[in-house]
Amino acid sequence: MNTKVAVLGQGYVGLPLALAAAESGYEVVGIDSDASRVESLNAGRSHIGDVADEYLRAQQNNYRATSDFREASNADLAVLCLPTPLNANGGPDTSLLINAAKKISRHLPAHALVINESTVSPGFTRDFLVPIFSGRELAYSPERIDPANKKWTVKNTPKLIAATSETARNRAVEFYSKFVSSISSYSSLEIVETAKLLENSFRLVNISFINEIAEFCDKMGISIQEVISAASTKPFGFMPFYPSIGVGGHCIPLDPHYLVAKAQEIGSPTRFIDLATQINVERPSYFVGIATGILGGLQNKKIIIVGVAYKPDVADTRETPAKKLISLLRTAGAEVFWHDELVMEWNGERSSPLTLEYDLVILLNPHTGTDVRSMGGVPILDTRGSS
Repeated sequence: MNTKVAVLGQGYVGLPLALAAAESGYEVVGIDSDASRVESLNAGRSHIGDVADEYLRAQQNNYRATSDFREASNADLAVLCLPTPLNANGGPDTSLLINAAKKISRHLPAHALVINESTVSPGFTRDFLVPIFSGRELAYSPERIDPANKKWTVKNTPKLIAATSETARNRAVEFYSKFVSSISSYSSLEIVETAKLLENSFRLVNISFINEIAEFCDKMGISIQEVISAASTKPFGFMPFYPSIGVGGHCIPLDPHYLVAKAQEIGSPTRFIDLATQINVERPSYFVGIATGILGGLQNKKIIIVGVAYKPDVADTRETPAKKLISLLRTAGAEVFWHDELVMEWNGERSSPLTLEYDLVILLNPHTGTDVRSMGGVPILDTRGSS
């Protein structure tokens, strides 16, 4: 197979995709602006927990990393895997995606197919990327990466595809079918763009809802975990969600804002999403109140947060609710430390050991194997509703 693929962005989305494509026989070049990351990848060192060094090195006959966009000059296909975060006003920030698209468009040959995997608002691919890649075929296939998920990977998670033409759609299906087991194609870019946002808005709404129910159960003096377990015995019409201090990561806290932005543009209400976002943002404040009640005040109290990553078993701190919780606790006068054996360094601070010197332990997202038993009788506040 002589097909050459350029994958822009070698992070949580782009690297697993690039390696899966290389493993299936494509010639793959991973383009990333981080020179140190490129150097590490070419040396066989992965920066992602889901990608083992051994697996990375096994693909190096067909894969290499670079920061040079000119490497895409003879590519048959380019996949865009760039972050699309929020700006200072909480709206979509597509600048990284647009800038990378403009750079690679200067080098891609006219016959190249471009696939966007980055999260965008409905209509974005057609309105912004099509003009940038004028004359080239485009497809949209949103990423569905779930870090630390051992069951669902880039190879067996169903793939959605839409494109600007039937030819482009067929080319995209042919590309992914070499290493993805289930593919569904749809009639328009906007349908698949909206489907991606629906998936994570659905999760945001339901997580925020269960967090409200958790507060109700706490006031009732009953276990939210047992309530969920009981409701889950129903074989239809119910899907379990679990309480937390709030959502984090690169999808659930961000993607709904891309849907809201488009809804505001066309004058369509998003009241459920707006309320869910408000509930999610308020969760750290709720637990500050609980901590205050446990300790009878926070002034000069020593508190340790366990698990500052946005979810267990990853080292990713993007949009972690730990940041707001720590800020609120310190504002209230507490001396706050944190422990995370995967993160180790974050916001200019280092992970602190678990000892007996604290007045309170707050469990956020402890990793598998994290053991707080060494802390003896130090009170524990579990934000997941387990205690």
